Amino acid sequence: MAGLAVSLPDPALERSVSRGMDLVEQRLQAVVAGADPFVTGAAKHLLEAGGKRLRPLLTVLTAHLGSGVSDAVVDAAAVVELTHLASLYHDDVMDSAPLRRGQPAAHQVYGPTVAILTGDLLFARASALVADLGPEAVRIQALTFERLCLGQIQETTGPAAGQDPVAHHLQVLAGKTGALIATSAHFGAQLAGCPAPVVQALVAYGEAAGVAFQLADDIIDLASQAAVTGKTPGTDLRERVPTMPVLLVQRAAAADQAAGLAGGPNIDLARALAGDLSDDAVLAQVVERLVAHPAMEAAREVARSWAAKAVGELGPVPDGPVKAALASIADLFVQRLA
Repeated sequence: MAGLAVSLPDPALERSVSRGMDLVEQRLQAVVAGADPFVTGAAKHLLEAGGKRLRPLLTVLTAHLGSGVSDAVVDAAAVVELTHLASLYHDDVMDSAPLRRGQPAAHQVYGPTVAILTGDLLFARASALVADLGPEAVRIQALTFERLCLGQIQETTGPAAGQDPVAHHLQVLAGKTGALIATSAHFGAQLAGCPAPVVQALVAYGEAAGVAFQLADDIIDLASQAAVTGKTPGTDLRERVPTMPVLLVQRAAAADQAAGLAGGPNIDLARALAGDLSDDAVLAQVVERLVAHPAMEAAREVARSWAAKAVGELGPVPDGPVKAALASIADLFVQRLA
């Protein structure tokens, strides 16, 4: 591959991980290809659009804490990336997202039905691949898939009566994003024979890092141009998908209303966020107001706290270049917010 999505602090480790990622990329291409050219094209739509390959990177990296990158580790790395790609096909249909990785989303090219079925196909191929890794790997993958689905359902249904929306949102992110990143680290360490305390530390690290990553991504999607993120700013706002900045504005507005205020920057912005955002110009104006609101910096601080939590979970991991790389990756997720 041309290079890793992140720069690792140890050159020898970076070269070794890069070689492992080359093998993963070859495995992904082979697994996604099929006899039907149309299906193969749909299945490769997101695979060939690029992406960070963060999840397989963590699988390959954590394997270096044990016996290294085996065929099983390569297969596991392909499994987590296939699972991630499959979820993106579904997410983009549910969110009506026009772009993904700078390209038209699959449902824009092939229609929503084919996009959903292509996601199902990738889930199926991930399941076939993980079956060769043994029953424990199948169990881990099944529980991860369950958490992905529960996270999506919880996001769709919203918080229960009396539940703090911010706490609910963090629970959603732990399921939708944190679970698969945790499993990525889990697979690499376990298949490379790491001891149980190290594996469990990496699972905790991965979940916290995943929450930090998604919090940061949501902030960047608002604050950056589509050419930078590959997504249209404000799509989540238009589709009423909760993000931390919006929830913090709503919390501040509720506090102002409870204090007897009828207006003000918090209440006015909360009303605008709840209004009709179908017009592109109106949406752009609301995005601009949200980006300038103190809730954006507060959301950045939440993301930074989760990155720090991830690094704190690495205590049982042996000191060395892999541990340093994992800490660097968690920090990098939130350095993007500067």
